[in-house]
Amino acid sequence: MALTPPRMLPSGDAAITVDFGREISTQANQRVLALDAILARHAIAGVRETVPTYRSLLVHYDPEQIGFTALAEQLSALALSYVETETTAKRRWRIPVCYGGENGIDLEDAATALQITPDDLVARHAGGTYRVAMIGFTPGWSYLSGLDPALAIPRRQAPRLLTPAGTISIGGVQTGVQCLPGPSGWHLLGRTPVRTYQLHRDPVFLLEPGDAISFFSIDTREFAEQNRAAEDGEIVAELSAS
Repeated sequence: MALTPPRMLPSGDAAITVDFGREISTQANQRVLALDAILARHAIAGVRETVPTYRSLLVHYDPEQIGFTALAEQLSALALSYVETETTAKRRWRIPVCYGGENGIDLEDAATALQITPDDLVARHAGGTYRVAMIGFTPGWSYLSGLDPALAIPRRQAPRLLTPAGTISIGGVQTGVQCLPGPSGWHLLGRTPVRTYQLHRDPVFLLEPGDAISFFSIDTREFAEQNRAAEDGEIVAELSAS
């Protein structure tokens, strides 16, 4: 199937937004990450930084080295060279989650709203295979695509001003991994001891866009043990090559 050329939108005088669609979709996100990967391997003179999102890639550039029109032409040509292998997940992570109780205070209410049991919600959520679509909002906040449509639920009418570090939540058609404490209008299903962002660890950021993710359930004792290990810089997520 022929690819639709992306829209090239000026973002100030030193950035271009390469827009692949008006709606969030797997195909649009795959094309975003493919173009980002291509630019990482084949640098264009004047390009300073790229920022991938769900459906667009923000490209910062030096206008003294390259102009908008010339850069837009090159980006459009590269975007149309997309092949699926560019976005094949190369890393697969298994992330432990302590569901429910004080670690997942919205689990029962979310299950009631979805007309299933809390155990069913945990089983369906942990049984899914997800993909990191983008990182944003706060450091390490990982937005995941691939949520079972049967688990889609509107966000909370009253967002919380503070939710715990490590929260695993669902909101709309998305699920995500929250690293740092912060506000959220999503439904809190559980917590993970995994730090997706840790300033004094190598790597600082654990997950990358395009990574595949699955979850598995742990109890409160395991959570406490792994949380202590993670505080010391240990990567408690399980990694396997694809």
